[in-house]
Amino acid sequence: MAEPKTKYDRQLRIWGEQGQTALEKASICLLNCGPTGSETLKNLVLGGVGSITVIDGSKVELGDLGNNFMVDESCVGQSKAKCVCTFLQELNDAVKAKFIEEYPEALVDSNPSFFSQFTLVVATQLAEDSMVKLDKICREANVLLIFARSYGLTGFVRNSVKEHAVIESKPDHFLDDLRLNNPWPELKRFAESIDLKVADPVAHKHTPYVVILVKMAEEWAKVHGGALPSTRDEKKEFKELLKAGMVAIDEDNYKEAIEASFKVFAPRGISSDLLQIIHDSCSEVDSNSSNFWVMVAALKCPIGVCETRSPIMYG
Repeated sequence: MAEPKTKYDRQLRIWGEQGQTALEKASICLLNCGPTGSETLKNLVLGGVGSITVIDGSKVELGDLGNNFMVDESCVGQSKAKCVCTFLQELNDAVKAKFIEEYPEALVDSNPSFFSQFTLVVATQLAEDSMVKLDKICREANVLLIFARSYGLTGFVRNSVKEHAVIESKPDHFLDDLRLNNPWPELKRFAESIDLKVADPVAHKHTPYVVILVKMAEEWAKVHGGALPSTRDEKKEFKELLKAGMVAIDEDNYKEAIEASFKVFAPRGISSDLLQIIHDSCSEVDSNSSNFWVMVAALKCPIGVCETRSPIMYG
């Protein structure tokens, strides 16, 4: 077997190690392994999902050979669940695969608690009454559910989930919040202890760019009535102020300050969307709360502080 980081290299670049770990821990249940369900599981198996359970009570017919790559002529007359499961297992031997020869509709009626063991249930080609029953079962068990039905070249997909929380969203553009426009006391005292007009060129060149931005922002605010640059012209003027502080063209710290100057213009405090999450009733956690709400509870602080300073300012 290839090492996971080599085997799944391309997808790791998309959703990272956290996403891959979640996939490898997932347990997937497929109801009806026709072409739609088989193709769905194929992609998950190739991606390295933890385990799959295929549930189908039908036999492979000649018509299945023309629309399902997971069966061949030797499968005709045999259990469709068994044949599809066997072919899927061959795609990735790291995935645990098993099958159950039973019609999904009967399982929904006779053993609803069966579905609580899975991370995700993928139900294909189910009748509407069975879909309604299964939706209620999965919501009560807090299990993700996907309905899919295909009609030739058309079809539909419906996601049913009680709650979906994202802890690591992997944004395309991540803005480091260094509190440059509202420094905490320790950072402010540290910046005040450094003289930007020091005569020693070596010391001047090694002044941290964060200190440069904090002091320059404070200097700007004194001249502009406490306000920071907001318009395009003001931001350009602020960058020119930074350039004027350079004593040599090779001062990388000042170049870093100029490139990172936009962080000074970032809005203060935290967004209204984040405040809404922090004050959500679900943030009152208990032993049954998900990791997401436990982390939200850890961020909570007195309202008076939250309104002016982010509770995540230190990390």
